[in-house]
Amino acid sequence: QVRLAESGGGLVQPGGSLRLSCAASENIFSIITMGWYRQAPGKQRELVAYITSGGNTNYADSVKGRFTISRVNAENAVYLEMNSLKPEDTAVYYCNTRAVAAPGDYESDYWGQGTQVTVSS
Repeated sequence: QVRLAESGGGLVQPGGSLRLSCAASENIFSIITMGWYRQAPGKQRELVAYITSGGNTNYADSVKGRFTISRVNAENAVYLEMNSLKPEDTAVYYCNTRAVAAPGDYESDYWGQGTQVTVSS
């Protein structure tokens, strides 16, 4: 069973910074990507950033130059450094991994429970 545990959300003033962390459970056969999505009230969940096992990254246009995603493969961990935060970054942030849990399984998406990020003065 794949489980994701997030931490690091909170309340921050505009222009501030936060760092989100996510650790996936051990014994996952193969992790293809790890990333972050977010969902603001009344809006659909959207991609923030993801990183492949080889270190390739992809960012939403709205966060390019402000957010940085990183990954420690040996720890099944992914991090999101968020700088120059804006009120429009306020959302629940979800950790995601696309993985093959065990040999013979199909690729599937797995989600954390979400962590609230609020940017407000």
